[in-house]
Amino acid sequence: MMNFDFKNLYLINPTNIDDECYIRAVHADKILDDAKIFSSFEDSIREIDYLVATSSIESKTDKRHLRNPIILEEFCEKINEIDGKIGLIFGREDYGLFNEEISLCDAMIKINTSEIYQTLNLSHSVGIVLYSIFIKNFSPKIKRNIGKIEKEKLFEYINSLLNEINYPKHKIEKTKIMIKRLLGRSIPSKWEYHTLMGVLSRTLKNLKK
Repeated sequence: MMNFDFKNLYLINPTNIDDECYIRAVHADKILDDAKIFSSFEDSIREIDYLVATSSIESKTDKRHLRNPIILEEFCEKINEIDGKIGLIFGREDYGLFNEEISLCDAMIKINTSEIYQTLNLSHSVGIVLYSIFIKNFSPKIKRNIGKIEKEKLFEYINSLLNEINYPKHKIEKTKIMIKRLLGRSIPSKWEYHTLMGVLSRTLKNLKK
């Protein structure tokens, strides 16, 4: 939960939150400290606006609506359209969610798995669902990539290096294009550019000596 920016943990009739729980939580112990404990499923969902059940068992036909799931990826695309507090409901490790509990939910989601073995461990299911939601709303830090001037300077140094080592003339144009395409695919950052320029600069100086 802490890995993917989820903070509100609701537990229904859990086992004791003991030292082992805190050892396993490592640095996420605050989530355990703040967890809300309920005696029944109905009590836990009173303040939730939209309930999402999770299960690997789905209906064999569309006519049976109880376990007619939305695929996780599709749900993640639409989650920002839902108003209010959303509750992600995960069942027991052994039995999952009962039909009566699923019937109280607004939707059911399913993680696509192999037909050979569809059931996931509870912890794995939670991790996959939370990651999938997180990544849809994740804004990565913008990497400062090199511009036209830096690229021209870099190719200038590469050309000088090829000339300095007497690279075969009949191969030089194809090699320049190959290096250009290689750098184009990698999209070097400013820091990568300065490091590469430092290596090329020192190499040229040593060759000229």
